[in-house]
Amino acid sequence: MAKIKRKGQTGQAKNYMTRTQAVKKLQISLPDFRKLCIWKGIYPREPRNKKKVSKSASASTTFYYTKDIQYLQHEPLLQKFRDQKVLEKKISRALGRGDVGDAARLERNAARPDQTGKPRYTLNHVIRERYPTFIDAIRDLDDCLSMLFLFANLPSTTAVPAKMIARCERLCLEFQHYLITSHSLRKSFLSIKGIYYQANIQGEDVLWLVPYKFNQRVVGDIDFRIMGTFVEFYMTLLSFVNYRLYTTIGLKYPPKFDEAKDNQSAELAALTLEGAGLTTTAEEPKATIANGEEHGPDPKVQAEVNKLVKKLRFEDDAEKPDAEMAEGGDDGEEKPTDGIDKFEPAAPGGDVLPQPTYSGNDPSKLFSNCVFYLSRETPRQSLEFILRAFGCKRIGWDSVLGEGAFTTDESDPSITHQIVDRPIIQAATAEEGDGEDNQTARKLGPNQRYPGRIYVQPQWVWDSINNEELQAPDLYAPGAELPPHFSPFVKATQGQYDPTIPLEEQQTEGEALDAELADAQDEAESGEESEVENDMDVASDNDEEDGDEEEGEDEEEEEEEDEEDEEEEAALQRQRELEAELEGKAVKNKKVDPKVKAKLDKKKALERQKKEEAEALERAKGMLSKKKRVRYEQMEYSNNKKSGEAEKLRAKRRKLEKEKKSKA
Repeated sequence: MAKIKRKGQTGQAKNYMTRTQAVKKLQISLPDFRKLCIWKGIYPREPRNKKKVSKSASASTTFYYTKDIQYLQHEPLLQKFRDQKVLEKKISRALGRGDVGDAARLERNAARPDQTGKPRYTLNHVIRERYPTFIDAIRDLDDCLSMLFLFANLPSTTAVPAKMIARCERLCLEFQHYLITSHSLRKSFLSIKGIYYQANIQGEDVLWLVPYKFNQRVVGDIDFRIMGTFVEFYMTLLSFVNYRLYTTIGLKYPPKFDEAKDNQSAELAALTLEGAGLTTTAEEPKATIANGEEHGPDPKVQAEVNKLVKKLRFEDDAEKPDAEMAEGGDDGEEKPTDGIDKFEPAAPGGDVLPQPTYSGNDPSKLFSNCVFYLSRETPRQSLEFILRAFGCKRIGWDSVLGEGAFTTDESDPSITHQIVDRPIIQAATAEEGDGEDNQTARKLGPNQRYPGRIYVQPQWVWDSINNEELQAPDLYAPGAELPPHFSPFVKATQGQYDPTIPLEEQQTEGEALDAELADAQDEAESGEESEVENDMDVASDNDEEDGDEEEGEDEEEEEEEDEEDEEEEAALQRQRELEAELEGKAVKNKKVDPKVKAKLDKKKALERQKKEEAEALERAKGMLSKKKRVRYEQMEYSNNKKSGEAEKLRAKRRKLEKEKKSKA
């Protein structure tokens, strides 16, 4: 006998569960249920048919998989939530009885993270469950870093405690120190939202957003409880990742934290790295271990290693001539080739692969030979991070920007580059004044510069790291019009607008012809205006009757219009002849510039060709089936939409370039 199927216990009704049923089954509050779902990565699900799942379901009903709720029943955090709920009931019961002493005792025994800093629970096991491998954690760092950098810049409120902000800031600084030490930072971009950074960590690209250092205004329509739940999870995740990254390169975690320097806005300088992974150079102090002793290789081991390396090099030199003779043939030499293989598209219109290049520049040493000084108006935090990540060891700034500078003296002769972001000051002083700037106590005159120093705007740093070479400083001089700042994360797509390519190389034949026609018409109109001005000067010496005749001729010229077809033009000409015959005046033909006429003829031929191609395409579409024709029309619609947007951008760029030429 078959098993009887009971209503509501089979099919979709069994696979789904409402949020109210889930909270009742787990026996926790709704806020704790939200926390648990966020930490465990469980999200609401939308069934195909809500009526089959539950007849009482409405549009706002939230469903979850039944298996997900069963998975949450074995979570150890449930017991922590229940214990906290029991403790709160005991405190409220004691206060209801008027037993204030008993309530105070229970309050003291309770773990208050906002007061003691000790959490009631840890999310370590959740991190291990959600990220079985370290690469999985690296791939999920994008949202983590964006959220923590955002909270590190927020002001402390009742919803966002100061200890949470301080911990977010410290974790972010630790992560930045790893990027500086490992030279993992690759690109950065200045946008309206903030500053985008991209780093390559163990082969994985990580992209995150950092807001600008402005005073943030916290509005009331943001649910900081939900965001705080994510931040609590992300803080645990980033601490795990930082520990693994530090130990991978031989650094001690956590690094030493100087609270006094941090209170003086030292930020990166408030952390001191320790461990064997630090490289020792002439400019850097030697790495130290925990007991403060200098760390270095054993002299005996190093001597043995040097002997072995010398022996291997001698053997390679002895075998090298035989190998060259075997490969070189009769000449005995192998001719080196300077060229490199290029990936050419197999068919016209195919995908263009990134071409291999020989790069002799090491991005990690891009600013290694530079000494920077940051002016007070520049973003010190972001510039310091980028410069140090790309090899700069000595960076100075004014003392008002915080501690940790290489030098606070702007007149230091070792400074090679100074980053300024203020407009050029005009030399204007009061009659009784001494010419001193109100904002500084320095006696530097307006626009005065230290000799032998390069002055650039902050965009020079970003463009240099994105292009992996130092840009020309004269393009970024103070007061100069900066070149466009392009995003390094946008990949060029064939057929779409690319701002890095000249306009002549990416515009269509029709667009180029329209632009040439517009230029030719402008030149013709300017020539006609000059002729009209000369005629008006001559007409001023004639009688009034001659002036009336010229006015009649001007009215006839205004009535004339340029038509595309020759038949319409001939009809208009015939009409003008008849009108002149009735009025007893001579017909004055309109002068047409031969350049404009040639462009118009070429444009007519191009439009005729496009019309023929469109008709041939329509005939070919008629041979397709209905299903294939619909798909082709959808594809054609999306392509036309993209090409229309690209055409608008090219027209906008053409207009800007034309305005620049006219001003020049």
